[in-house]
Amino acid sequence: MTQAAISIRSLSKTYAGGKRALDDVSFDVPRGQIFGLLGPNGAGKSTLINILAGMVTKTAGSVDIWGFDIDADRRNAKASIGIVPQEILFDPFFTPKETLDIYYGLYGVPKAKWRSMDLLRAVHLEDKADAYSRTLSGGMKRRLMVAKAMVHSPPVLVLDEPTAGVDVQLRQQLWEYVRELNDAGTTVVLTTHYLEEAEELCDRIAIINHGKLITNQPTRSLIAMAQEKAVEVTVDRDLETAPDAPCFEKIELKGPRTLVITYSKDKVNAGEVLAALQGAGLGLVDVSTREADLEDVFLNLTRGPLAG
Repeated sequence: MTQAAISIRSLSKTYAGGKRALDDVSFDVPRGQIFGLLGPNGAGKSTLINILAGMVTKTAGSVDIWGFDIDADRRNAKASIGIVPQEILFDPFFTPKETLDIYYGLYGVPKAKWRSMDLLRAVHLEDKADAYSRTLSGGMKRRLMVAKAMVHSPPVLVLDEPTAGVDVQLRQQLWEYVRELNDAGTTVVLTTHYLEEAEELCDRIAIINHGKLITNQPTRSLIAMAQEKAVEVTVDRDLETAPDAPCFEKIELKGPRTLVITYSKDKVNAGEVLAALQGAGLGLVDVSTREADLEDVFLNLTRGPLAG
């Protein structure tokens, strides 16, 4: 199907007191993708997710989830999405299995279709099925939250900072499950502050800043926007000051013999940078380069104030 998993048009939200959290935001989340929604703290991401979840009322604009308008067809829109919020929310006195059974009932899933143990197995919690939820570790609670969001088999899953406070091993397990869900057809929307995670997982990324959408592109295209590149050079003698050349955007003396040079790859290449050093009478002992990544693009796009 070509219809978007989520379609957002001219979405705005102004809170009492005049704070404008979202300002005329429009974008589509394509079906079947892992879609990254990034932005600094306070950018408007949580407001947008809370509108999708039905917890915040929009001021203007329209939102469709799986083709259902969140106002005109609220029931089907809510049935089409699962939300994993940042906050860990469930009754600590129920076991994980009881928690999922309750949510199956709340979503009106016929008892014959309850698959609590299958979901717990998928998130590596089957051995904790009958333990009190309050005894679970932080990472286990996060995974239980994912399972909770999936009880009604929604075609769209929103993960709001799901790996905050989770150790590396559990993070890898969680992403493995997210990939499995996506491979099986679930559209995933992800917010995260781990930009390397977004770069690795997401097919497409939208960045919001000061309530405005500032970019929405395939991840590869976004990374290609980064024009700055860095080269670290070890030279053959100690230096008291760093040399300069017109092709250097910035140069830093990292150690007596180590220089870190930033240059703009749309203006010069690494060969010209190294030739400039040799022209200054320096011998090159070792050279390493660092490719631009999503963090470079993110910082460039979100740097400085925007109207909002």
